[in-house]
Amino acid sequence: MSIITDAKDLQDDIVRLRHELHQDPEIGLDLPRTQEKVLKALDGLPFEITLGKSTTSVTAVLRGTAPHASATKPTVLLRADMDGLPVQERTGVQFASKIDGAMHACGHDLHTAMLAGAATLLAERRDQLAGDVVLMFQPGEEGFDGAGHMIREGVLDAAGRRVDAAYGMHVFSALEPHGRFCTKPGVMLSASDALTVTVLGAGGHGSAPHTAKDPVTAAAEMVTALQVMITRQFNMFDPVVLTVGVLQAGTKRNIIPETARIEATIRTFSDASRERMMSAVPTLLKGIAAAHGLAVDVDYRHEYPLTVNDDDETRTAEKTIEDLFGHSRLTRWATPLSGSEDFSRVLAEVPGTFIGLSAVAPGADHNETAFNHSPYAAFDDGVLSDGTALYAELAVSRIAALAVAN
Repeated sequence: MSIITDAKDLQDDIVRLRHELHQDPEIGLDLPRTQEKVLKALDGLPFEITLGKSTTSVTAVLRGTAPHASATKPTVLLRADMDGLPVQERTGVQFASKIDGAMHACGHDLHTAMLAGAATLLAERRDQLAGDVVLMFQPGEEGFDGAGHMIREGVLDAAGRRVDAAYGMHVFSALEPHGRFCTKPGVMLSASDALTVTVLGAGGHGSAPHTAKDPVTAAAEMVTALQVMITRQFNMFDPVVLTVGVLQAGTKRNIIPETARIEATIRTFSDASRERMMSAVPTLLKGIAAAHGLAVDVDYRHEYPLTVNDDDETRTAEKTIEDLFGHSRLTRWATPLSGSEDFSRVLAEVPGTFIGLSAVAPGADHNETAFNHSPYAAFDDGVLSDGTALYAELAVSRIAALAVAN
C-alpha cells in the first residue's frame, strides 16, 4: 500500500491526538501533559526515546534494518514543535482550548500530531530504511528557543552521528489555498530580534511639565523615528520590519511618570541589515533622549537567526511533494515570509529545508482568513494525513538516496 493510503488510514487517530493537544495547550519549555500525550502515541513503537533535561522535549530514534553498503548509516531528522501561545481562543470549534488564556493559535498541535502519525508509518517501514530517523518533538518555539536547548542536549547527534538532512513543517491558517505546500531555497524566514527601551525621566505634575522631565513625549518620538530611520538608512530591497507591540507609561492623566517603556520586534532578511540595526537603533534612541535631556536604557537582543533552506534539500522536498501530491499542490515562494523560527538553528547546523502547509478550510478565501497567532486562527483537520505522509516520505526517500550516494 502507498504511504498516502496508509496515512489516510491513520487519519482518525491523528485527528484525535490533534484535538487532545488543542484542548490542552501548554506554553514555553515545560509541557508535561503534552510530552505525556506524545509518549503515549509512541508507546509500542520501536523507537529509542530520550527525554530532555532542560525542557520536556522528546527525541525518538528509529533504527532502520534494511541492508546498507556504507560504513555509516544515513540519518534524517524530522521536527515538530509542541507549544501553544498565551491567546484566548475565539474560534468556537467543538475542541477549543479548555485552558484559560492559552491556545494552539499557531498550529503546533497539528505538527505534533502529524509527526506522531509519521512515527507509525516509519515503524511499519523499518525494514525498508537503510538508515536511521530522528524525530524531534520540541517545546518552546514561541520565543523560548526550544531548538537551541535540544541542539545543546544533542538532538542532532541522537542516532550516534550527525544527521545528514533535517526537515521541518509548519501549517498556516491563511496565505495559501487549502492543502498547498510551499517552500523556497535560500532565505525562507526572517531573523527575529527583541528591542526593549526604557526612557528615564523625572516625574512631576501634569500642569507643570517644565519642572519635570517627560519620558512620554520622547518615547512617542522614538516610535515614529524608528520607522523613519528604516526608510532613510536601509535599502528597501533588503527590508527591515520593526513593530512596536508595547508602549507603556504612567498611572494617571495628570501625573508625568518617571519612565516610559517600549518593546518591539525587529525582522531582517540579511545578516548585514541585522548587524547594522543593532548599532543604528541605540544610536538613534540615545540621540533623541539626549535632545530631550533624558537618559535611555536600550536592550537589543538577537533571538532567532535567518531560516535558510539548503538548495539541494529544498529541491528534494519539492520533488517529494510533487511525486506524492502532484505539481498543483506545490508553490515555490518568490520572497521570504517575515515570520521567524528556531528551526533556523537546526538549518544553521545541517542541510535541510522548512516547508509550509496551508490548513485553510476548503473553499475559504485564504486572503481573508485569520492568520496564525490570532484568537480566530482555525486550522483544518483535512490536511493532517497529507502532512503525515510527507513527513514519512521525506525520511524514506532521502535515506534511500543517501544510502545509494554513500
